[in-house]
Amino acid sequence: MAQRASRWLSQLGAHATLEEDEFVPGAWVLSLGDAQQSHVNVAHPEEIFYEYLRRLANHVDEQAAPGVPLRVLHLGAGALTLARYIQKLRPGSVQVAVDLERELLDFVLDALPMADPHKLRTIIGDAREVLTGELTNESFDIIVLDIFSGSGAPEHLTVSSIYAEMDALLSPGGIILVNVGDDPPFTFADTQIRAISEIFTTVIGSAPTEIFTRKYPGNMILAGTQAKLDLARVERLRSAGPHPGTVLFGSDLDGFGKP
Repeated sequence: MAQRASRWLSQLGAHATLEEDEFVPGAWVLSLGDAQQSHVNVAHPEEIFYEYLRRLANHVDEQAAPGVPLRVLHLGAGALTLARYIQKLRPGSVQVAVDLERELLDFVLDALPMADPHKLRTIIGDAREVLTGELTNESFDIIVLDIFSGSGAPEHLTVSSIYAEMDALLSPGGIILVNVGDDPPFTFADTQIRAISEIFTTVIGSAPTEIFTRKYPGNMILAGTQAKLDLARVERLRSAGPHPGTVLFGSDLDGFGKP
Protein backbone atom coordinates (compact mmCIF):
# COMPACT_ATOMS: atom_id res chain seq x y z
CA MET A 1 0.00 0.00 0.00
CA ALA A 2 1.28 3.47 -0.90
CA GLN A 3 2.52 5.62 1.97
CA ARG A 4 0.67 8.85 2.71
CA ALA A 5 1.22 11.89 4.90
CA SER A 6 -0.98 14.93 5.46
CA ARG A 7 -0.87 18.30 7.22
CA TRP A 8 -3.36 21.14 7.62
CA LEU A 9 -2.35 24.47 6.05
CA SER A 10 -3.86 27.33 8.04
CA GLN A 11 -3.18 30.02 5.42
CA LEU A 12 -4.77 28.02 2.60
CA GLY A 13 -7.48 26.43 4.73
CA ALA A 14 -6.90 22.98 3.26
CA HIS A 15 -4.79 19.87 3.77
CA ALA A 16 -1.45 19.31 2.06
CA THR A 17 -0.98 15.64 1.22
CA LEU A 18 2.07 13.70 0.12
CA GLU A 19 1.29 10.33 -1.40
CA GLU A 20 3.75 7.79 -2.71
CA ASP A 21 3.55 7.20 -6.46
CA GLU A 22 2.65 3.53 -6.82
CA PHE A 23 4.11 3.34 -10.32
CA VAL A 24 7.41 5.24 -9.87
CA PRO A 25 9.59 3.98 -6.99
CA GLY A 26 10.93 6.86 -4.89
CA ALA A 27 8.45 9.40 -6.29
CA TRP A 28 5.75 11.35 -4.46
CA VAL A 29 2.76 13.49 -5.40
CA LEU A 30 1.96 16.66 -3.45
CA SER A 31 -1.69 17.73 -3.40
CA LEU A 32 -3.18 20.89 -1.93
CA GLY A 33 -6.81 20.25 -1.09
CA ASP A 34 -8.12 18.05 -3.89
CA ALA A 35 -5.70 19.37 -6.55
CA GLN A 36 -2.40 17.72 -7.42
CA GLN A 37 0.30 20.38 -7.23
CA SER A 38 3.71 18.74 -7.68
CA HIS A 39 5.38 15.45 -8.50
CA VAL A 40 8.88 14.78 -7.23
CA ASN A 41 11.15 11.77 -7.63
CA VAL A 42 13.28 11.90 -4.51
CA ALA A 43 15.28 8.84 -5.55
CA HIS A 44 16.09 10.39 -8.95
CA PRO A 45 15.52 14.17 -8.80
CA GLU A 46 16.86 14.54 -12.33
CA GLU A 47 13.71 12.80 -13.59
CA ILE A 48 10.82 15.25 -13.90
CA PHE A 49 7.29 14.01 -14.52
CA TYR A 50 5.13 17.12 -14.98
CA GLU A 51 5.42 18.80 -18.37
CA TYR A 52 5.54 22.38 -17.11
CA LEU A 53 8.32 21.54 -14.65
CA ARG A 54 10.28 19.84 -17.43
CA ARG A 55 10.02 23.03 -19.49
CA LEU A 56 11.30 25.02 -16.51
CA ALA A 57 14.18 22.55 -16.18
CA ASN A 58 15.02 23.00 -19.87
CA HIS A 59 15.63 26.69 -19.24
CA VAL A 60 17.81 25.85 -16.24
CA ASP A 61 19.84 23.52 -18.44
CA GLU A 62 20.43 26.37 -20.89
CA GLN A 63 21.46 28.96 -18.32
CA ALA A 64 25.02 27.67 -17.85
CA ALA A 65 27.28 24.81 -18.90
CA PRO A 66 26.36 21.41 -17.40
CA GLY A 67 27.34 21.08 -13.76
CA VAL A 68 28.04 24.78 -13.20
CA PRO A 69 26.47 25.96 -9.90
CA LEU A 70 23.77 28.63 -10.07
CA ARG A 71 22.10 31.01 -7.66
CA VAL A 72 18.36 30.39 -7.87
CA LEU A 73 15.37 32.01 -6.18
CA HIS A 74 12.11 30.05 -6.05
CA LEU A 75 9.00 32.12 -5.37
CA GLY A 76 6.59 29.35 -4.46
CA ALA A 77 8.08 26.16 -3.05
CA GLY A 78 5.72 23.26 -3.75
CA ALA A 79 7.55 19.96 -3.34
CA LEU A 80 10.83 21.68 -4.31
CA THR A 81 10.99 19.56 -7.46
CA LEU A 82 13.05 22.06 -9.45
CA ALA A 83 15.28 22.85 -6.47
CA ARG A 84 16.09 19.15 -6.08
CA TYR A 85 16.77 18.89 -9.82
CA ILE A 86 19.24 21.78 -9.63
CA GLN A 87 20.90 20.41 -6.51
CA LYS A 88 21.42 17.03 -8.17
CA LEU A 89 22.72 18.25 -11.53
CA ARG A 90 24.49 21.41 -10.37
CA PRO A 91 26.12 20.60 -7.02
CA GLY A 92 27.11 23.68 -5.05
CA SER A 93 24.19 25.76 -6.30
CA VAL A 94 22.85 28.18 -3.72
CA GLN A 95 19.06 28.32 -3.63
CA VAL A 96 16.39 30.27 -1.78
CA ALA A 97 12.77 29.09 -1.52
CA VAL A 98 10.02 31.52 -0.51
CA ASP A 99 6.52 30.46 0.45
CA LEU A 100 3.64 32.09 2.31
CA GLU A 101 2.72 28.77 3.94
CA ARG A 102 5.08 27.91 6.81
CA GLU A 103 3.29 24.61 7.35
CA LEU A 104 3.80 23.60 3.70
CA LEU A 105 7.56 24.13 3.68
CA ASP A 106 7.97 22.41 7.03
CA PHE A 107 5.75 19.52 5.94
CA VAL A 108 7.59 18.92 2.65
CA LEU A 109 11.06 19.18 4.15
CA ASP A 110 10.17 16.99 7.15
CA ALA A 111 8.73 14.27 4.91
CA LEU A 112 11.18 14.61 2.01
CA PRO A 113 14.43 16.25 3.16
CA MET A 114 16.78 17.83 0.65
CA ALA A 115 19.96 15.86 -0.11
CA ASP A 116 22.04 18.89 0.95
CA PRO A 117 19.85 21.03 3.21
CA HIS A 118 22.65 23.55 3.82
CA LYS A 119 22.41 24.82 0.23
CA LEU A 120 18.69 25.66 0.48
CA ARG A 121 17.55 28.68 2.47
CA THR A 122 13.84 28.95 3.21
CA ILE A 123 11.92 32.17 3.82
CA ILE A 124 8.32 32.40 4.98
CA GLY A 125 6.51 35.42 3.60
CA ASP A 126 4.78 37.12 0.72
CA ALA A 127 6.88 36.81 -2.44
CA ARG A 128 6.74 40.51 -3.28
CA GLU A 129 7.56 41.67 0.22
CA VAL A 130 10.57 39.37 0.28
CA LEU A 131 11.79 40.67 -3.10
CA THR A 132 11.87 44.25 -1.85
CA GLY A 133 12.87 43.43 1.71
CA GLU A 134 15.05 40.57 2.85
CA LEU A 135 16.52 39.86 -0.59
CA THR A 136 17.07 43.45 -1.75
CA ASN A 137 20.86 43.25 -1.92
CA GLU A 138 21.14 39.71 -3.29
CA SER A 139 21.69 38.52 -6.85
CA PHE A 140 20.37 35.46 -8.70
CA ASP A 141 21.02 33.78 -12.03
CA ILE A 142 17.44 32.48 -12.17
CA ILE A 143 14.23 33.59 -10.45
CA VAL A 144 11.28 31.19 -10.70
CA LEU A 145 7.75 32.45 -10.02
CA ASP A 146 5.45 29.46 -9.55
CA ILE A 147 2.64 30.70 -7.37
CA PHE A 148 -0.48 31.57 -9.29
CA SER A 149 -2.85 29.95 -11.73
CA GLY A 150 -5.29 31.96 -13.79
CA SER A 151 -7.17 35.13 -13.04
CA GLY A 152 -7.55 34.27 -9.35
CA ALA A 153 -3.91 35.17 -8.74
CA PRO A 154 -3.15 37.96 -6.23
CA GLU A 155 -2.99 41.15 -8.31
CA HIS A 156 0.23 42.42 -6.71
CA LEU A 157 2.03 39.33 -8.04
CA THR A 158 0.86 39.78 -11.64
CA VAL A 159 1.68 43.41 -12.53
CA SER A 160 4.74 44.65 -14.40
CA SER A 161 6.22 46.24 -11.26
CA ILE A 162 6.88 42.83 -9.67
CA TYR A 163 8.78 41.82 -12.79
CA ALA A 164 10.85 44.99 -12.49
CA GLU A 165 11.64 44.05 -8.89
CA MET A 166 12.67 40.57 -10.02
CA ASP A 167 14.83 42.08 -12.77
CA ALA A 168 16.64 44.20 -10.17
CA LEU A 169 17.83 41.02 -8.44
CA LEU A 170 19.13 39.29 -11.57
CA SER A 171 22.80 38.88 -12.31
CA PRO A 172 23.98 39.92 -15.83
CA GLY A 173 22.43 37.49 -18.28
CA GLY A 174 20.00 36.25 -15.63
CA ILE A 175 16.49 35.05 -16.42
CA ILE A 176 13.07 34.93 -14.80
CA LEU A 177 10.82 31.91 -15.34
CA VAL A 178 7.08 32.22 -14.72
CA ASN A 179 4.58 29.36 -14.66
CA VAL A 180 1.24 30.65 -15.93
CA GLY A 181 -1.76 28.34 -15.69
CA ASP A 182 -4.81 29.55 -17.58
CA ASP A 183 -8.03 28.55 -19.34
CA PRO A 184 -9.46 29.58 -22.72
CA PRO A 185 -9.42 32.28 -24.01
CA PHE A 186 -6.10 32.81 -22.14
CA THR A 187 -6.79 36.41 -21.21
CA PHE A 188 -4.67 36.10 -18.06
CA ALA A 189 -1.70 34.69 -20.00
CA ASP A 190 -1.97 37.67 -22.36
CA THR A 191 -1.76 40.09 -19.42
CA GLN A 192 1.38 38.35 -18.16
CA ILE A 193 3.04 38.38 -21.58
CA ARG A 194 2.41 42.13 -21.77
CA ALA A 195 3.59 42.76 -18.21
CA ILE A 196 6.84 40.84 -18.68
CA SER A 197 7.43 42.45 -22.08
CA GLU A 198 7.27 45.89 -20.46
CA ILE A 199 10.36 45.02 -18.42
CA PHE A 200 12.44 42.50 -20.36
CA THR A 201 14.13 42.79 -23.74
CA THR A 202 13.57 39.13 -24.60
CA VAL A 203 10.43 37.15 -23.72
CA ILE A 204 9.97 33.49 -24.65
CA GLY A 205 6.87 31.35 -24.17
CA SER A 206 6.85 27.55 -24.19
CA ALA A 207 3.92 25.18 -23.76
CA PRO A 208 2.20 22.13 -25.23
CA THR A 209 1.27 23.00 -28.82
CA GLU A 210 -2.45 22.73 -28.10
CA ILE A 211 -2.23 25.60 -25.60
CA PHE A 212 -1.36 28.02 -28.39
CA THR A 213 -4.71 27.35 -30.08
CA ARG A 214 -6.41 28.99 -27.06
CA LYS A 215 -8.85 26.07 -27.00
CA TYR A 216 -7.48 23.97 -24.12
CA PRO A 217 -6.47 24.82 -20.52
CA GLY A 218 -2.93 24.29 -19.36
CA ASN A 219 0.38 25.77 -18.29
CA MET A 220 2.64 28.10 -20.21
CA ILE A 221 6.21 28.91 -19.17
CA LEU A 222 7.21 32.53 -19.77
CA ALA A 223 10.88 33.45 -19.67
CA GLY A 224 12.19 37.01 -19.48
CA THR A 225 15.76 38.25 -19.78
CA GLN A 226 17.67 41.39 -20.73
CA ALA A 227 20.05 39.27 -22.80
CA LYS A 228 19.78 39.38 -26.58
CA LEU A 229 17.60 36.67 -28.09
CA ASP A 230 19.67 33.57 -28.86
CA LEU A 231 17.98 31.72 -31.73
CA ALA A 232 20.15 28.64 -31.19
CA ARG A 233 18.94 28.50 -27.60
CA VAL A 234 15.33 28.72 -28.77
CA GLU A 235 15.91 25.80 -31.13
CA ARG A 236 17.44 23.72 -28.34
CA LEU A 237 14.42 24.48 -26.15
CA ARG A 238 12.17 23.30 -28.96
CA SER A 239 14.17 20.12 -29.39
CA ALA A 240 14.20 19.41 -25.64
CA GLY A 241 10.41 18.97 -25.50
CA PRO A 242 8.25 17.62 -24.04
CA HIS A 243 6.59 16.96 -27.38
CA PRO A 244 4.37 18.06 -28.96
CA GLY A 245 5.44 21.50 -27.82
CA THR A 246 5.85 25.01 -29.18
CA VAL A 247 8.30 27.78 -28.30
CA LEU A 248 7.41 31.32 -29.40
CA PHE A 249 8.97 34.76 -29.00
CA GLY A 250 8.43 38.33 -30.18
CA SER A 251 5.30 39.16 -32.15
CA ASP A 252 4.49 35.46 -32.58
CA LEU A 253 4.13 35.16 -28.80
CA ASP A 254 2.16 38.39 -28.49
CA GLY A 255 -0.41 37.10 -30.96
CA PHE A 256 -0.37 33.39 -30.20
CA GLY A 257 -3.39 31.53 -31.49
CA LYS A 258 -4.83 34.48 -33.40
CA PRO A 259 -5.90 33.84 -37.01
